[in-house]
Amino acid sequence: MAEEKGVVLDRAQVKKAVQALQAFLKSKSTKDSLFLDETQQISLLFTLWKIPKKAQTIRIPLPHGQRPDTDEVCLFTRDEPKMTSEQTQRFYKKLLEEKGVKNITEIIPYKALRTEYKPYEAKRRLLGNFDMFLSDDRVRRLLPSHLGKHFYERKKEPLSVNLQSKHLARDIQRVIQGTSLKVNNKGCCCMARVGHSAMTADEVTENIEAAVQTVAAKLRTKGPVMKLIHIKSQTSVALPIYTSELSHLSVLEEAEKGAAAKKKAKKNKTEDTKQTDTTVEGKKIKAEEEEQNEEIPQLVPIATPIKKPKLEKPSKKKQLEKAPKPAAAKKGNKAPSKLTKKAGKTDSKVKRKVPKVK
Repeated sequence: MAEEKGVVLDRAQVKKAVQALQAFLKSKSTKDSLFLDETQQISLLFTLWKIPKKAQTIRIPLPHGQRPDTDEVCLFTRDEPKMTSEQTQRFYKKLLEEKGVKNITEIIPYKALRTEYKPYEAKRRLLGNFDMFLSDDRVRRLLPSHLGKHFYERKKEPLSVNLQSKHLARDIQRVIQGTSLKVNNKGCCCMARVGHSAMTADEVTENIEAAVQTVAAKLRTKGPVMKLIHIKSQTSVALPIYTSELSHLSVLEEAEKGAAAKKKAKKNKTEDTKQTDTTVEGKKIKAEEEEQNEEIPQLVPIATPIKKPKLEKPSKKKQLEKAPKPAAAKKGNKAPSKLTKKAGKTDSKVKRKVPKVK
């Protein structure tokens, strides 16, 4: 029995489901001779009660390795300073040999990934040549823009590893032989690989129990989470191994009712306080109106002498504009000019005779 956050697995039932699935896969493989040596994946299908609010990726260490030793694993590393891509490749190969890591088949530095695997066909070839990809956690965030979407569509995105760890061999072995569960916030179903058809029934059941315990412990939700758990392969029907009881739903309903009652009580309190506030404000307004209605002595305004408006004298310009212009003289009787007047005066002076003195 495995129990964690309300998830209780019956080991005997799980083992029966695993044996039935393995018998189905064997019968199918005998029909088609091309797939005699090929192993099929065995996965767990989780169905949750509620859609999570945030997406989450859960690393699941398994007691029994789910990948065969023939799987090809590629490791992306960072560029070491003052070293070429070949020198960094040799440096990390030596480091892995010293730490006792034997599962890595190819090491690709970040600089080589940017230059040699830049074309589309080179990326597709890289994706098909390896079964799993690991990456140094120092360059993990830089890889998506260089790898492309096909790594993520095929679910072969690189998993980060700390290459500076003291227990590097153990950490890499856990990542390679373990599994991961991607909890999406767009649906209530998620799947994780826990074994293959070549494993024994006991090994698969132990992996299933370990996976269920870690998932139930690491899910970022409260209360009962798991609704259904199925076991299936790529070509088989999903076999149920866990079905949650509905007893916890009554507890949830009671909790919801209690929360609704609390909300109603809060609303009633707020309404009462509003009513008391309105009554107090009404009394204040009435008191103010009564004070305003009291007789107020009227003030008599003082008569001020009215000043007569001063008459404005018209300016000289306006007088000149209003003055009538003299009528123009006729052509025959022209007015004498100033020159003729002066000439007349001089003539009169000359004609005057001065008396002689005897």
